[in-house]
Amino acid sequence: MTTVSGTAESYWMDSTSPTAYPPVTDDVEVDVAVIGGGIAGICTAWELTRAGRQVAVVEADRIVAGTTGYTTAKLTAQHGLIYDRLRSTFNAETARRYAASQLDAIDRVTAVTAELGIDCDLERLPAYTYVTSAGKVEQIRAEVDAAIAAGLPASLVTDTALPFEVAAAIRVDDQAQFHPRRYLLTLAEDLTRRGGRVFERTRITGFDEGEPCRLSTEAGATVTAREVVIATHYPIFDRAALFTRLVPRRELVVAAPIAAADDPGGMYLTTEDNTRSVRTAPWRDGQRLLIITGEHFTPGTDGVDERWRRLAEWTLGHFNTDGLAYHWAAQDNTTADNMPYVGRFHPGADHVWVATGFNAWGMSSGVMAGRLLAASICGETLPWADIYDPRRIHPTVEAGTFLKTNFKVAGHFIGDRLRPSHLDSPDDLPAGAGAVMRIDGQRCAVYRDASGDLHAVSATCTHLGCTVAFNDAEQTWDCPCHGSRFTPDGSVLHGPATEPLAPRPLE
Repeated sequence: MTTVSGTAESYWMDSTSPTAYPPVTDDVEVDVAVIGGGIAGICTAWELTRAGRQVAVVEADRIVAGTTGYTTAKLTAQHGLIYDRLRSTFNAETARRYAASQLDAIDRVTAVTAELGIDCDLERLPAYTYVTSAGKVEQIRAEVDAAIAAGLPASLVTDTALPFEVAAAIRVDDQAQFHPRRYLLTLAEDLTRRGGRVFERTRITGFDEGEPCRLSTEAGATVTAREVVIATHYPIFDRAALFTRLVPRRELVVAAPIAAADDPGGMYLTTEDNTRSVRTAPWRDGQRLLIITGEHFTPGTDGVDERWRRLAEWTLGHFNTDGLAYHWAAQDNTTADNMPYVGRFHPGADHVWVATGFNAWGMSSGVMAGRLLAASICGETLPWADIYDPRRIHPTVEAGTFLKTNFKVAGHFIGDRLRPSHLDSPDDLPAGAGAVMRIDGQRCAVYRDASGDLHAVSATCTHLGCTVAFNDAEQTWDCPCHGSRFTPDGSVLHGPATEPLAPRPLE
């Protein structure tokens, strides 16, 4: 188990009440079925309900409790060093439309917060991407130039309110941060008042892409809809082969109270030190809650516990705080060309839509996706729709990432089956540990709980058959190929898998 202190939960989850929407128990018929109750799903459903459509949100667990409940919740168009990359790999017009769509998302949240009177700690602050190495200053200069050309209020600075020196940073003014659950749970309440429906604890396991579309639930009910939106973070159905163009990544988060006087007064990011993202949120007794994200890694990678310690040490070493209050982890998907996939699911899709691949910027991109999908379903074309079209193919831009990603997946698919276990028997497992080992000719994922009891399940991910690995810090079985995650007893925590790991007997 991790030795990092603080509550092992996200602040967003801990500071809001749990939801209790009903599951689907009988057949349901609506205009639009939205699979997934994160930011993209809730925003899409809310926009469509306002447009007069009958909408149902169907969530496998609880809404706003998956990736969206474990974000760092920066609502900004300043996405690292993206604009110089978009300008050079695509063109200046693509960068401009990307910026316009992200700024539109910030304005949308600001307007809706005011309209509905949502108490979600919305704050308009500058966002920075910084470097501490003098050799990287030219990267910042190029990004500032590209961001200004794209329409962002950007400037180059060398001084920030961080408690350490930087060599240079791009500053983009009038960005935002907020409490995502307070915002989205209010949207869910509002959409139900408008006639929309929200269902929880309902896992979709089958999909007939007809006219109308039919979704089958794990419990045997059917949801019928003219249009279907797949907003499950990683698509649970992948008829567009997006799994070959998406790369899952996890990042760790720690949070610690600091004095208001020590607040750096903005949102900060660097790719140095294996990524460090810094922001604060309002906290009790006039303090601020410092939220640090970093140490990104591929699901299934060893040594997560050590990554926690490195992030905690960096935080405590750079900021004036007495200790951590929370720690948690987030999961994102990156795309081959660094832009989300939002639009029609595949070339032959007339009534199926998807939102995925937010590249760790799911707050602004999730709101953008809701706006774009709702407009498209209602027959409107937004100015930036084509740059996000999932059917796009950019061979020169995507080729390197595509080959690298799929070579890595192939390596896991074959190599993990050949790799011997470091343990010969379940008897060798200490409490709180897990390992993949061969038992009676089968590769089993074996875990010993704190009470000493053993639990064994199949080590083969139910998505596409890769071998899972044990996450020592979070006590989960993670798939290194496409990011599915399972509890020690095999239950699905995170898709794209929809089926649990099968139990295995231990004789």
